[in-house]
Amino acid sequence: MAQQQMNNSNINNSNIPVSERYWTLVDKADKKFSKIKDLPYYERNRYDTYFYKVFKVYTQLWKFQQENRQKLVEAGLKRWEIGEIASRIAQLYYGQYMRTSEASYLSEAYIFYEAVLTREYFKEGLCQDFNLANKQLRFLARFLMVCFVLNRREMVHQLVNQLKMLVDECKKTFQDTEFKEWKLVVQEIVRFLKADTAFMNIRPLRYSLVLDPHPDVLPQVAAPAARKNLRLRDAILSSYHHNEIKFSELTLDTFRMLQCLEWEPSGSFYQSTGGKSDQNEALGPSRANYSQDIADPTLPPNPRKAVLYRPSLTHFIAVLATICEELPPDGVLLIYLSASGKMGQALSPSGSGTCSNTIEYVIRDFQSHSIQSDGTSTSSYSSLSDSPNPSACQSKGDCIDFNNGCLQFGNRGIGGSNCIYPSDLIPFTRRPLFIIIESDASEVFKAISGAEKGERAALLLSPSCSFPIGATDSSRHSIGSLFTIFLTAPLQAFCLLLGISSSDVEMDTYKHAESLLSSSLSDWGLTLATSDNLDPVWAQILRDPFLRRVLLRYIFCRAVLTLFNQTFNKKEFHPECMPALPDSVSPMTTASQTVILQLAKIFRATKRLFADGIVLSILECHSYNLFLAKSRNPITDAETKKKKGECYADIDSGLWGEQCKSSSIAKENCALKCLSPTCYELIYESDPLEEGEKDFIRSQEYKYCMY
Repeated sequence: MAQQQMNNSNINNSNIPVSERYWTLVDKADKKFSKIKDLPYYERNRYDTYFYKVFKVYTQLWKFQQENRQKLVEAGLKRWEIGEIASRIAQLYYGQYMRTSEASYLSEAYIFYEAVLTREYFKEGLCQDFNLANKQLRFLARFLMVCFVLNRREMVHQLVNQLKMLVDECKKTFQDTEFKEWKLVVQEIVRFLKADTAFMNIRPLRYSLVLDPHPDVLPQVAAPAARKNLRLRDAILSSYHHNEIKFSELTLDTFRMLQCLEWEPSGSFYQSTGGKSDQNEALGPSRANYSQDIADPTLPPNPRKAVLYRPSLTHFIAVLATICEELPPDGVLLIYLSASGKMGQALSPSGSGTCSNTIEYVIRDFQSHSIQSDGTSTSSYSSLSDSPNPSACQSKGDCIDFNNGCLQFGNRGIGGSNCIYPSDLIPFTRRPLFIIIESDASEVFKAISGAEKGERAALLLSPSCSFPIGATDSSRHSIGSLFTIFLTAPLQAFCLLLGISSSDVEMDTYKHAESLLSSSLSDWGLTLATSDNLDPVWAQILRDPFLRRVLLRYIFCRAVLTLFNQTFNKKEFHPECMPALPDSVSPMTTASQTVILQLAKIFRATKRLFADGIVLSILECHSYNLFLAKSRNPITDAETKKKKGECYADIDSGLWGEQCKSSSIAKENCALKCLSPTCYELIYESDPLEEGEKDFIRSQEYKYCMY
């Protein structure tokens, strides 16, 4: 019976014209697409079947038009209609990537978008048809987003140039139509590219098995602390600052964090086709062999990420609750929140309406959340010019009062609906949380520690005051958050802090510094893993490669900002973490200070990093202060100079102080111990060297101590 019905159906289909069957499939695909375009990125498990169904119908549609292309063209099918199908499929793949973080979906989105571009599906009649021109503009904007996330910069620049030219042509051709929103889209992209420079991407932001330790070789954590090994499974990334750099709903800071929590492709996402392909060339799910070049199949999947731009509290809580519900037993949820802790300058109602709403619709009209906030429109584009950074302050007196106690994810007029308080996170501490707060009110989130409901939370808190980079205090509007850069591109953050530009850095110098930093981060990781007093909160996440890397970069950030001459002894410029890390990785240890000093030397920026006299206090903070405390008559400058003269040794010239009479090694011991007990301990007592065995690094330390 069933077979007979199937045969009858096939007979009936054969009697229906090809064009009618095609348009029936198009109508079916459109209906399914409209049902899923507003589904949220969270609640992934619930909506998986929806996406499989819509992928299936679009696969059928694409295959049908390939097999019947000539008949359909004769029946009136336009090339732009074929391009519309391919563009829809690319949208579906990108949306699925945003829900799952699987790189193969991102690769497929790129493949379909690139096919639309190279085959010029929207070109015919572009300058005569406004709707067709609008489709091409939307296509370019969506393709740009995929290229940004894939870090395909050559294609980004190509698309930006095409977008600029197309906007100019449309303004001339369709003079009765306002294209202001598209000019603003172009400005937004150019501003993003100006901040996310090639220098910021010298090293991949993603976790690279070439540059980062393989998960299998990470050191085992000491048994008493490691009660369980947790893995980063999900992340919520949310950022909002007035006039911050962004493209669509992806801000510069969330863009960097998103990449930081993914594996770097082991192969290439893209292979050039070498020119235009035949329009009947296969394109679709069968091209999934590209995914074989994307990542090592033995690695765990990327953590899933939900990127929220200006969420209302109810929206944020809904996403957080759903992800916590889906979190596996061995999972950790990372929460990254970046926002001002005080009310920023209120934006005029007219500035937050039509233009930005249009842009968001232009770029991701199918990707909006089902739970809408009261103020989800973007900030006014009239504010693209520089304005004072509300997060930056020059001294403790300029910092905000922490009584506000919340993060502001919206404008002043919205009130509490866009405020996130520490207490809002407390109910979700029944699951393991790794919380990163980037705000001038980060300190108030210390209240979470000790108030958890089940699992103790790990907290990394940014400085409450942002150190201005460059000549102005508007650094956030030009580079993003320095704290976030330290967590995602630490060496670039170090250079930015010291005012070192990309033109000042040779590649060999950068590689030398990168090698030193990588080795130092590994040493800190080993120190934590073997520590007897490492808090279990940190011990249980130390085997996760993503969280471990973020934590070690935080240690580096803390050391740099603690020792930096302009933030030295200024707590408001130093990041904090809770619970506390062992003293063995504190900025005041010899190991930490030596790393920072050596990095500064590589870039020839020691004087820019350390103020006069701070180096001595760093190396001799304990012994020298103890000596002064015991002395009834503190040493004067003249006496200090005389003492140094008596003990002073110069390795290169062979000139020795009066107290150094014996062999070369004894002379070095004598001179160092007399001049600086800390230097003596650093070089000799910790690792005695036989005569003639001094390695390069230790000899540099010796010379530094002597001079």
